[in-house]
Amino acid sequence: MTQIILPNRFTPRDYQNEVMAYFDRGGSRACTVWHRRAGKDTTAIHQIAKMAHQRPGLYWHMLPTQRQARKVVWDAFTRSGDRLLDQALPPILRKGEPNNTEMKMPLKCGSMYQLVGSDSYDALVGSNPVGVVFSEWSLTDPRVWDYVRPILLENGGWAWFIYTPRGYNHGWDIKEIAEASDDWFYSIKTIDDTGIVTREDVDKEIREGMPKELAEQEFYCSFSSANVGAILGSYIEEAEREGRVLDGDLFDPDGSPVFVSSDIGYRDTAAWWFWQIRPDGPVLVDYDEDSGLDAEDWISRLQTSPWIIENVYLPHDAKAKTFATKHSVLEQFLKAGFGARVLPRMEIRDRINAARVVAKYARFHKTNCKPGLAALRDWSYTWDDKRKVFSQEPLHNWASHGGDGFSYGATIVEQHVKAWADRSAKKNSPAPKTARQGHHHAYNLEDLFSERESRRGPRV
Repeated sequence: MTQIILPNRFTPRDYQNEVMAYFDRGGSRACTVWHRRAGKDTTAIHQIAKMAHQRPGLYWHMLPTQRQARKVVWDAFTRSGDRLLDQALPPILRKGEPNNTEMKMPLKCGSMYQLVGSDSYDALVGSNPVGVVFSEWSLTDPRVWDYVRPILLENGGWAWFIYTPRGYNHGWDIKEIAEASDDWFYSIKTIDDTGIVTREDVDKEIREGMPKELAEQEFYCSFSSANVGAILGSYIEEAEREGRVLDGDLFDPDGSPVFVSSDIGYRDTAAWWFWQIRPDGPVLVDYDEDSGLDAEDWISRLQTSPWIIENVYLPHDAKAKTFATKHSVLEQFLKAGFGARVLPRMEIRDRINAARVVAKYARFHKTNCKPGLAALRDWSYTWDDKRKVFSQEPLHNWASHGGDGFSYGATIVEQHVKAWADRSAKKNSPAPKTARQGHHHAYNLEDLFSERESRRGPRV
């Protein structure tokens, strides 16, 4: 009878062996922040193979998206030319053929190995994993941990977060928890620690076009480097430094009506930003997002929100999406009594430019908009390793919904500024003005920004 010793044909390096030994001793929470090419997923799948034979159950290997899961692990090959899964979980250990569509691999020991994406975790409701690897955690939808954590708490399962940094986002939060806890295994390894990649290798990458900040993230595990490629990350950081991300009552009951901008999808995340125009600029008073809801669900949710919503702005394709009903999304919102409008199709770069202008002076409710702000920090372009450039299109991941919803709203802020000024004038209630402007002056974005700067006084 053929015997297999696990890990199969894999000799872990010292730093890899440390975390594997931790789980062998019964550890249940680990965070390993390792540089690029440090063998994160390879180590993880070999450890899953061991633990799957110690405790029968469902084991998830999760990446940010299902597409990445297939590319990075399911279809991956080792340096020796072997398929990674054939090495870690050879055919002799399997029960039947793998399910290529769902990326499932049943094992003779009674366990199930499955690759999943955080972009569809809600479709996994009802599953009971006993072990989960969160690969590229800093790029993964952070809500998935809140979904998985109670399952692992109830069944005594384990979780392992493996990634390189992407600024001070939820990857930093998990790192802080792990580093401060005696119950967690924590490891951070740069190229200086492992020796797998040399400084000369990194210098060559930089000479060939990789931004230095990206190299700091990828090879030296720097959290302090801004999330390179982030579309609005620096603008949100500036808003925080300037005190424009704050709690308190930012809503003015005597001010302009609330309008909502959205990015919608079915069986996908839908994001909703709640705006109010104030004399010194727009205020984002609230944010909401969820997945797996249709238009009727969202209509009910918005109707029961604490805000009186005057207008709902939907993306250009809302006329076509039907959510399996006879009516388009726009028709359903109009039928429900909302002042709904579909925004015209526009270039993504135009939406991004509008979002950057508005983000320079907008204020955000810190608590209400917390998940939306996290999305705006992480909304990014994709780095193309082959061409050594960032893509022209934003990466479609968990953060893109909040980013798209905000950018749609940004394109119509100026329209609401003017409408609010006109409405105020008609009511003989002076619209915001400067010393040289009359009550009927219709503000634009630059006027608001200039007035905000003058009210703040000189910077010191």
